[in-house]
Amino acid sequence: MTARSKSNGHTAPVTGRIVGYARVSTDGQSLDGQLATLKQHGASVTFREKISGARSDRPQLRKALNALGKGDTLVVSRLDRLARSMRDLLNVLHEIGERGAFFKSLHDPWADSTTPHGRLMLTVLGGLADFERTLIAERTGEGRKRAMAAGVKFGRPPVLTAFQKAEAHKRRIAGEPLSLIAQAYRVSVSTIARVTP
Repeated sequence: MTARSKSNGHTAPVTGRIVGYARVSTDGQSLDGQLATLKQHGASVTFREKISGARSDRPQLRKALNALGKGDTLVVSRLDRLARSMRDLLNVLHEIGERGAFFKSLHDPWADSTTPHGRLMLTVLGGLADFERTLIAERTGEGRKRAMAAGVKFGRPPVLTAFQKAEAHKRRIAGEPLSLIAQAYRVSVSTIARVTP
């Protein structure tokens, strides 16, 4: 297969196999339409899956990715068959790129890494996702700093209050077994051991 782009007269050679991936969410749905479309567009092998797209463990998708060699193209009928979110899509596209392979969604012409326009769009989307993550991290960090300055404490709350720790310490000095003290406060023996040196 050779993918030709009219942009600037450049040609992007794609010489490997066309690997198809088809998915439906439930056993009651049919894969026939997707399989026929993928075959029509040159898929020599198609991995098929009946599983929710919300699941991260999609074994047939993993097999499809593992089957990709340099120059191969993973083809889906539409993007929602492949990814459950933009982050998920970008992760899959990154792996495909790492394998020296290409990606194409037949229903979404912009999602086609065999063409310069498609690669540009996917690169822009990846950049926007990275930018969004950076903004979220910055906002989270600033919010945390403001909260700490206002006296908010982060992390798990202490198991025992200061008063309970002092009381447990007195009981320990008096010779009471750790197990009985722990039982009284409904905590583990190791917790009492830590707060009563």
